[in-house]
Amino acid sequence: QLVESGGGLVEAGGSLRLSCAASGRTFSMYAKGWFRQAPGKEREFVASISGQGGEIEYADSVNGRFTISRDNTVNTMYLQMNNLKPEDTGVYFCAARYYYTTARRQTDYNSWGQGTQVTVSS
Repeated sequence: QLVESGGGLVEAGGSLRLSCAASGRTFSMYAKGWFRQAPGKEREFVASISGQGGEIEYADSVNGRFTISRDNTVNTMYLQMNNLKPEDTGVYFCAARYYYTTARRQTDYNSWGQGTQVTVSS
């Protein structure tokens, strides 16, 4: 099970830190990712991190502003979001896959959280 937290309302230029807590040993060591879905749009890839954190990928739209990380000792993944823009608004989902390497496609992930809302005001 994956549970996101940390969403909220922030002004443009502000920061938020999302967390994704994983229960069960199954997910603790596998690759995970963040996706988001803006109103009226399809869900899109944001970032992915490998099982041990040595491999990371970002979408071009967030590269340089967002940082993905994980702490396997507490089964939690994070997304530090800085310099937020109104176009970052959406529901953010964390996902896990039964492989150790990163991935960008939604179909590569096996389990999803319920999502947390992020709203960036202009």
